Amino acid sequence: MKQTINEFWLNNSETIIALGYKVILAIAILIASAVLAKSVKKAIKNSNATLKKVDNTLLPILSSVAGYAVYIIGGVFILDIFGVNTASLIALMGAAGLAIGLALKDTLSNIAAGMMLLILRPFKVGDFVEIGSMQGTVSEVNLFTSVFQTIDGLYIASPNGIVWGNNIKNFTRNGKRRMDIVVGISYADSIDDGFAVLKDIAANESRLLSEPAAQVMVTAMAESSVNIQLRAWAKNEDYWQTYWDLNKRVKESIERAGLTIPFPQRTLHIPEGVVRKK
Repeated sequence: MKQTINEFWLNNSETIIALGYKVILAIAILIASAVLAKSVKKAIKNSNATLKKVDNTLLPILSSVAGYAVYIIGGVFILDIFGVNTASLIALMGAAGLAIGLALKDTLSNIAAGMMLLILRPFKVGDFVEIGSMQGTVSEVNLFTSVFQTIDGLYIASPNGIVWGNNIKNFTRNGKRRMDIVVGISYADSIDDGFAVLKDIAANESRLLSEPAAQVMVTAMAESSVNIQLRAWAKNEDYWQTYWDLNKRVKESIERAGLTIPFPQRTLHIPEGVVRKK
């Protein structure tokens, strides 16, 4: 037995040493790849202080992609050490990737759309948006879906391809919103008196922004009323409560000023002598 082992060693010692060297080198590359991947992922996750323009939802994805990229590069080096034709392998992987891509085109489309959403950032977590017929607050953005919570508390997960393919209306991005409060007054009332009421309300409402300045205008000569409008701006966090309060205040102030808020009505004239036929 001992003699057999000695003969095997004498005949294959160079091959065994070369193989052992390759194995040790491969293990070293694998360990280095693991350490480097972990360091890169940690560095990207902790880079929020310096990369202020990168959304928090993008950092975990970037760190994962960077970690996989390090492992892939390390794997190519290991295969090259063992004499594997990496060029042919890469070509084979490319062909396989093409076939998989064609089979999963919808999924890949969502991933591509997710990357565009995360990079271009038409919205971020916490923004209130309207996409198609859906309105809600952004809860999460990942590679496949975007998650929203509607005003009435519904959970909506929408594929990124649909989100990216629709017009995106972001109510939060600019930090302020305009409110349009319309009230109808009688044709017999003075428009200037109505304007004075709206201007006084705007001047005494501290939550309205001074820039852009509030405006009053006639918006329509309706069937039963002259519609006048108060157009003013407020910060996002003040918008809804201010809008509700001003609607109540406008109604009460218009009536207090002696102006009339008419309701739709029709007058029916029946000429004399008209006999209804049976």
